[in-house]
Amino acid sequence: MTDSRHESKYETKKVEQMSDVDRSIAEAPLPTAGTLRRRKSLSYQATRFVAFNLRMMKMVTRAHH
Repeated sequence: MTDSRHESKYETKKVEQMSDVDRSIAEAPLPTAGTLRRRKSLSYQATRFVAFNLRMMKMVTRAHH
């Protein structure tokens, strides 16, 4: 049974770290409308997927000559 008056140094430090995390999350930048639109766009995602795979295939074929 723990008493709040006898809180350990570890528990105090953990609470301080959580407040730092919460603060950094609150200060994080939000995505723009354009970014959200691209994330939802299936055609944009498919295009990026194909482009990425082509770049990877190009790298793999150059490495195995």
